[in-house]
Amino acid sequence: MAKLKTKEVKDISTEEKIKNAARIVFQRKGFAATRTRDIAEEAGINLALLNYYFRSKEKLFDIVILETLSHFLQTMVSVFNDESTSFEKKIELIAENYINFGIEYPDAPLFILDEIHKRHNEISYKSQVKQVIANSVFVRQFQENVMNGKIKEPNLMHFMINLMGLALYPVIAQSFITNIVGVDNALFVKLMEERKKLIPTWIKSMFFSS
Repeated sequence: MAKLKTKEVKDISTEEKIKNAARIVFQRKGFAATRTRDIAEEAGINLALLNYYFRSKEKLFDIVILETLSHFLQTMVSVFNDESTSFEKKIELIAENYINFGIEYPDAPLFILDEIHKRHNEISYKSQVKQVIANSVFVRQFQENVMNGKIKEPNLMHFMINLMGLALYPVIAQSFITNIVGVDNALFVKLMEERKKLIPTWIKSMFFSS
């Protein structure tokens, strides 16, 4: 029994090593340009071992991209469906979580958007983001605020695009901001932390009735 447990630990360790290497290579080169050999070299294993765990590049990619999103989406689902928080508080938490995700995984937002654009028919349906948003407490509260006149713009998509754009665009444009504008990484993180408080204020100014 002890030997079986040891083998399981080794297997899990090797699998995680491959997934971590794949995440690095996919983000660096993109799906199309990545070869399974590149991932094997990054992981420090032979190609046969990689193929033993993951039969195809496509399968490995889907696992990696979904795992990158899974923790973030689980957090967002809890925010969107929390009955105990107000609509205004949810705006604050959404902005905070988007920014935290961008700071923790700075290459992920652009990588995910790029790959979804290229392979949307293959991977976009798996995230179930549409269902999460459409059936959420957040959407119900938005509609209630529209009905009672508190929110002046009834189109939820305008609201979400502005909220997500304000939070994620600086992360996507980080290379431009740091290299061209001349903002170092420490200052960039400081700016993003400040935006956690500023974004809810801007959103309220844009969409809420005075």
